[in-house]
Amino acid sequence: MNEKCMELAAQLVPKTFVKVAKDASHSREKQIENLLIHKKIPEEGWDDISIELLLSQLALMDSNNFMGNCGLGEREARVASSLVARRHYNFGHGIGRSGDLNEPQPKAAGSSLMYKLTNRFLEDLFKLMGIQSTVRCILVPLATGMSLVLSMMALKSSRPGADVVIWSRIDQKSCFKSISSAGCRAIVVDTKRNGDQLETDVEGILKKIKEVGANKVLCVMTTTACFAPRACDNIEEVAKLCKQFDVPHLINNAYGLQDKSVMCRIQKAQRVGRVDLLVQSTDKNLMVPVGGAIIASFDEDLLQTVSKCYPGRASGSPIMDVFITLLHLGKSGYLKLVEERVEKFKLLSEKLREIAAGIGERLLESPQNPISMAMSMSKLPADELRSYGAKLYIRSVSGTRVIDLMEHKIICGQEFKSWGSSTNDYDVPYMTAAAAIGVTDDDIDLFMKRMKKIFGKNQ
Repeated sequence: MNEKCMELAAQLVPKTFVKVAKDASHSREKQIENLLIHKKIPEEGWDDISIELLLSQLALMDSNNFMGNCGLGEREARVASSLVARRHYNFGHGIGRSGDLNEPQPKAAGSSLMYKLTNRFLEDLFKLMGIQSTVRCILVPLATGMSLVLSMMALKSSRPGADVVIWSRIDQKSCFKSISSAGCRAIVVDTKRNGDQLETDVEGILKKIKEVGANKVLCVMTTTACFAPRACDNIEEVAKLCKQFDVPHLINNAYGLQDKSVMCRIQKAQRVGRVDLLVQSTDKNLMVPVGGAIIASFDEDLLQTVSKCYPGRASGSPIMDVFITLLHLGKSGYLKLVEERVEKFKLLSEKLREIAAGIGERLLESPQNPISMAMSMSKLPADELRSYGAKLYIRSVSGTRVIDLMEHKIICGQEFKSWGSSTNDYDVPYMTAAAAIGVTDDDIDLFMKRMKKIFGKNQ
């Protein structure tokens, strides 16, 4: 309530009561004021009432919530179900305009403001996680694969005739399919084995750039966090190559934002070479529902090109999810989750190493993978390998993968041997598990109990 309403309220209830209430109300208003001044993630997370108050005030800035609004357009944010309206806090216009994702919408001042703040929050988060250079971010209502497509479409605008993507192999369908969906041709560079670990074939990438011709290469696509025993790509050396040959460098950083060591490597790659665009998944890094990704760049003009490649308006739901989550966690809350994840990674690797030793297997060594790990399954009957993955799944263990090296796939016309292993010639079947942000001690303990039950007969 404004000052006049407070004065009127004091005629009905004791003034001292109203004063206390007014002071409490001003504290929340000051919270919002500071947010708009600094445009950064709050140091400490907000309570739900404060978040809902802000959402309500932003929603009231959108035309569909104006008292007496008369909407005669084809898109007026009319919502038939009150359940849907409540689910979206009465936002309905989405974000952006027909020619630009980042352009404010006249009917949706509140939604546009939320989008601008969310993007500024994300830039703040990148700094918090180790990127000290100026970086710009936009949150897009697309998952990782389609966000890679959007990124490649933007790169095409400045490289006419370039349609080849040199791709350091990572066996995730969406990554490879994104290249075809962007109208490009993929040249796959297999990984190299170093002990247990699969690493980037930098020389192979160099060879392909020379063979194809740098002017025909749209970009080199690398990957950071991934399934062990594949390591984070050597993005620093690839960045040097890209700078040397004036070729864009697109980094699939799908779940690397949650790890400071990965983000510091990206910072170094930018310093010693070339990094054009980074794609991060919101669900993997920020624990929100699937459907959004952060596209980031050190080049503001390039990021604006990405924004203009998005056709039409976009859903505001993934933006609101991230906006609410970062207000809820605050910097301290997110950093706590990041630090806890590192400890949980150590715990999971210790426990999995014990299980492996008990059945005559071992934890594969992949020191440059800070999130995922792999346990060999070489002593188990080959025809039973896949059944172990199924046994875990039916016991409500999700996210693990059993790679038996027997699966061959053809994706968009390209044949991949030993699909899932990110190489043609790995010789040890294995199972992966990950300690991603949000994993708990209870998750790990329960996983170990179920692993022991399944593998008990082999111990």
